[in-house]
Amino acid sequence: MKKKLIPCIYLKNEKAVAFFSDNTIVENNPLELCRRFSEYGADELLIFDLSKGDEEHERSLDVIKEICQNIKIPVIGAGNVNRMEDIKKLLYAGCKRAVLNYSKQSNIDITKEVSDKFGKSKIIASVKTSEEFEDNRELIETYTKTVLIHDINILRSEGFADSNIAYISILPEASLDKIIEHLRADRAEGITGEVINENYKEYKQIKELVGSYDVPFSTFKLNSDGLIPVITQDFKTGEVLMLAYMNEEAYDKTLKSGLMTYYSRSRKELWLKGETSGNYQHLKSLSYDCDADTLLAKVDPDGPACHTGATSCFFNDVVTYEFEEKNPLEVLNDVYSVIEDRKVHPKEGSYTNYLFDKGIDKILKKVGEEATEIVIAAKNPNASEIKYEISDFLYHVMVLMVEKGVTWDEIMTELSRR
Repeated sequence: MKKKLIPCIYLKNEKAVAFFSDNTIVENNPLELCRRFSEYGADELLIFDLSKGDEEHERSLDVIKEICQNIKIPVIGAGNVNRMEDIKKLLYAGCKRAVLNYSKQSNIDITKEVSDKFGKSKIIASVKTSEEFEDNRELIETYTKTVLIHDINILRSEGFADSNIAYISILPEASLDKIIEHLRADRAEGITGEVINENYKEYKQIKELVGSYDVPFSTFKLNSDGLIPVITQDFKTGEVLMLAYMNEEAYDKTLKSGLMTYYSRSRKELWLKGETSGNYQHLKSLSYDCDADTLLAKVDPDGPACHTGATSCFFNDVVTYEFEEKNPLEVLNDVYSVIEDRKVHPKEGSYTNYLFDKGIDKILKKVGEEATEIVIAAKNPNASEIKYEISDFLYHVMVLMVEKGVTWDEIMTELSRR
């Protein structure tokens, strides 16, 4: 299990404050605070919404949404949860997971409902005492995957020690040695709290000290130079970006920092991708092939992979045979781009431009008509008819998306969160 450093952000009046009971403003722009933590190597963010009233709560959700859209690491949403709708709002704002407060009966009561709807991996149970855990142990273990521990004494209680559930502990003031000790515990998913916020400049050092990973570098078959090739791929599009090499030090630094680090054969030194250009590659997954002699890294790139400015280093064709693109996202993005271009560069006689000229009401009318055509086609015994109607529907939906400025990337991100 990867051990996570999870700083806390407490939102009050759209600003980051010091703590639950301390409203001292530590950052007027919470997004900048989150960026700071992310840049130093945080693995996830825990955001507590301390707002009062519906209006302030909605503004806090807007702040959380902005953070989720602009930060590369996952966000855990917490606070101001009273009903299932509140969990839905946090997840739809972009949070990877949401917290149920087990000091509130209303949160305990909705555990099964939110777990069944969104999945147990999306739900974290927050407990402040060993009694809260033991009284609700069966519910927590059945419908959640992780517990947020507010008091480290809970870890020593008999009921909790007997459980197998993973946990995130909120640490009080602690030395670096204690932080390492807590992270190394078998069931510890991560640690959070003020001590993690205050030591953000030490994140890389902490990760260095935590220890090895499940797959040591000795697992791999290396070439004659003691290196292993790494194929790097965009995790969203599947496009192959580049080929590079790693030695053991580059491998360790990549795993501990979450940023792709290679070994430059020409310079004979470590190469943190993006250190000069700013085009960092954030690691999403790393796997190796059946022969254990090649690594595949799926990354979220900050910019082009190639030093020429090209998205991918593979842009020189040797031979290209005619083929139809079948990658669903590529097809949708290609059609979307054509529609987008029609809006910017109108073409006489274009049906797409006719829709844009008629405006939103006409576009919505066509979307509704095409949706109805799908329903009718689905009742037809000829199953092939429905694919034509769905294609027409998707085209008109994409016209609507372009009109409203919504991209497929945003849609795919939203779908993946569900």
